[in-house]
Amino acid sequence: MGVYNLVYVIKRWEATMRRILRRRGVEQLVGLGRSQIYSLMETRLFPKQIKLGPRAVGWVEEEIEAWIEERIGERDK
Repeated sequence: MGVYNLVYVIKRWEATMRRILRRRGVEQLVGLGRSQIYSLMETRLFPKQIKLGPRAVGWVEEEIEAWIEERIGERDK
């Protein structure tokens, strides 16, 4: 397998990986604070969190990225 084929395979594999972001990571990514995020979740304007454990939650990175893209799309209308 050549270097270019290996790079292609790795990029395809990475594209199928799902990552879970914790709250601080989400805050940094979207530029909103905890209260704003939870307020938007209550009104269904922000992706729902998923339960990771008894005292841990996270968000699917793809869903957060899609939310950001939607904001950009709204701006560009």
